[in-house]
Amino acid sequence: MQAQFAKIFLIAGIILLAVGLYFLAGGKIEFLGRLPGDIHIEKENFKLYIPIMSGLVISVLVTLIMWIIRLFR
Repeated sequence: MQAQFAKIFLIAGIILLAVGLYFLAGGKIEFLGRLPGDIHIEKENFKLYIPIMSGLVISVLVTLIMWIIRLFR
């Protein structure tokens, strides 16, 4: 039981480290938000942004990371 908690805290720590490094780097990844397939409409008093492809890329990356974590369990 303690080993499971240790693994959970270790994974949570790695995720928090990655998020911290992201914000330390300026909080912006250049290619996200500008991918083909992201919808950006800007008019005089209206802005609409739907990051379809950026969401798919993030989803695939998170899925791969989770798959690798489960591989080593």
